[in-house]
Amino acid sequence: MSISRSTSDDEERNQELALRPHDLKEFVGQQRVANQVDLLLRAARARGSAADHVLLSGPPGLGKTTLAMIIAAEMNAPIRVTSGPAIQHAGDLAAILSSLSEGEILFLDEIHRMSRPAEEMLYLAMEDFRVDVIVGKGVGATAIPLQLPHFTLIGATTRAGLLPSPLRDRFGFTAQLDYYENAELARIVDRSSGLLGIGISTEAVDEIGSRSRGTPRIANRLLRRVRDYSEVHGSGSITIEDTKAALAMYEVDQIGLDRLDRAFLEVLIRRFGGGPVGLTTLAMSIGEEAETIETLAEPFLVRSGFIARTPRGRMATALGWAHLGLTPPATLELAPNLFDTTAFDA
Repeated sequence: MSISRSTSDDEERNQELALRPHDLKEFVGQQRVANQVDLLLRAARARGSAADHVLLSGPPGLGKTTLAMIIAAEMNAPIRVTSGPAIQHAGDLAAILSSLSEGEILFLDEIHRMSRPAEEMLYLAMEDFRVDVIVGKGVGATAIPLQLPHFTLIGATTRAGLLPSPLRDRFGFTAQLDYYENAELARIVDRSSGLLGIGISTEAVDEIGSRSRGTPRIANRLLRRVRDYSEVHGSGSITIEDTKAALAMYEVDQIGLDRLDRAFLEVLIRRFGGGPVGLTTLAMSIGEEAETIETLAEPFLVRSGFIARTPRGRMATALGWAHLGLTPPATLELAPNLFDTTAFDA
């Protein structure tokens, strides 16, 4: 059984990797960022030098890792992949940096979760391509400078606000990835279905795109689940009927809210009268970690206008009440200002 599950998981991962675009021409959406990255890479190639350090920020699933892979391919450079949580000591980072080759790309995912000592070492490495290796302890400790080859650091983060200013300022280019439009997601679904050899109707493509929460990763995942449903219960070629039935089975509603999103809204409105409620209280009521709620559910709910973040806590808007088929209190504003600076408290 474990062998079968492992094989299935490997196949799923391989399919996901196969769906990733390999160059900027294949990359759908994020046109502003794609044009900026293209200019950066063309200039670096013309100079014959390594590209400047790049910081990619945005919610999960928008293509940060894909863009890093594309940058490496466009620069014809090897890429080393690691993550912030994996670097808990300065020595861990020094070992990675000292083994890089000239022009190599270091992709550091979730860079905001790196330890502070490693972070401080990174400042010098990014700016002067040097690290100081400390030998010995106490008063007898000696710093030995180690020169590094010119490399490109690509940092990815879902929480750019947690990066200290000295680190952010050392990136030559910062890209903020935005949620995708439904039409762009439909193009991604259409492309992915072709790569996977799936027959699918235009209506089904549009339906999956409209329920993908503005996120390509979700679009590709929903496509694979709808494919499964069609192979088991349909003809194997995805129709709009197959799509609606499959997404209903997986509890994805008309605009893409899933079980976690609806649980968030249900608890906020039915148990706490629409708020305001603190994030920790909501997370405990749902049975999820606060970080999970803040990272996976809140961004889309705020963007959809269903909740607002206020200094007193999370509040459901009139749209949030209406989405659950409930009548909001008469005192609730019809269109709260979600862009007020006080709406983005910690």
